[in-house]
Amino acid sequence: MDPNPNATASPTLTVDGEAIPFTPGETVLEVAARAGRVIPTLCHDPRLDPAGACRTCLVEIEGWRRMAPSCATPAAAGMVITTDNERIARHRQSLMALYLADHPEGFVGSELGAPSEVYQLAERYGAPRDWPRLAPVRAGRPLDENPYILFDATKCIACARCTRYCDEVEGVTAITLSGRGSHTTITTVDQVSLLDSTCEMCGGCIDTCPTGAMAEKIPLLTKAKPERELVKVRTTCNYCGVGCQMDLNVDPAGNGGRGQVVKISSPPPGTTTNDGNLCVKGRFAYDFIDHEDRLTTPLVRAADGTLQPASWADAIRRAADGLMGVAAKHGADALAFVSSSRCTMEENYLVQKLSRAVFQTNNIHQCAAT
Repeated sequence: MDPNPNATASPTLTVDGEAIPFTPGETVLEVAARAGRVIPTLCHDPRLDPAGACRTCLVEIEGWRRMAPSCATPAAAGMVITTDNERIARHRQSLMALYLADHPEGFVGSELGAPSEVYQLAERYGAPRDWPRLAPVRAGRPLDENPYILFDATKCIACARCTRYCDEVEGVTAITLSGRGSHTTITTVDQVSLLDSTCEMCGGCIDTCPTGAMAEKIPLLTKAKPERELVKVRTTCNYCGVGCQMDLNVDPAGNGGRGQVVKISSPPPGTTTNDGNLCVKGRFAYDFIDHEDRLTTPLVRAADGTLQPASWADAIRRAADGLMGVAAKHGADALAFVSSSRCTMEENYLVQKLSRAVFQTNNIHQCAAT
């Protein structure tokens, strides 16, 4: 007997012969992905409203004369969907060939920075490479003097992910689509520099761009290795206490074999608390790592008052001896501990535990409390 006779069964649709339950409001793409089906996309970003602009994710739906964009088609009960067959494969090959027709020629040349999803999909689906080529006519922005973001119009496919991100996620609308047809390009109001627009330099346009048309200037100007040759190391941004996760893109051979952070990228949307978003400091302010004035070893004060290099073990021992000496001479409440909002929550917890549990004082403060 049904323990809950008033419960309503979830509606279902069929994907490649398999019945899949779904929640009203989901798209065909979301339901298919949950069922383990791989449907290629270029204009899709889970943080953005569906646009159906790139036509890469087309699928067949029984009873529909034309193929439908799965990213923008709401799931409906009883739908019978096919995600891969000869017709769909032929469409993907032709579409990728059209994208490549005015794209920079050569896989390596197209991936000087971030990976190009156009070339990856062309390789995966066997797009023909012998179609006639056209010169791109989209206008670029080579004279924009902002220090971080470069727009390469030859790689743009007008998917509008960058402009939609700027509008829907950041809410600043610094960039927009202009022109018509093959002249459609990414621009600013009155062609002003991003520095003179509402742009916050968050670099979200770089992160969401599927082709590398939006790119980071610094690695390109320094002729750094492309992203595919770098090692990603997940870490926590320390510029504030939000705890955003980010990936250090490290060249293991840099700095004479010590390794060098070439750039910062954000984890995929939906995988971390910051949902793939970073601010201008989190994404671009990493040059301090190799700054000549940065301390790379602890310093302790010698008998003559000068600071001298020391090992971490010696530095920690000296700090501990000093704290315990004050507590022994003047009492625990002569000590006070101040933590930083730039630390992680876990680090701040450890500081207060050090104060209260180890040194037996409640004189603990954190700068975000002021």
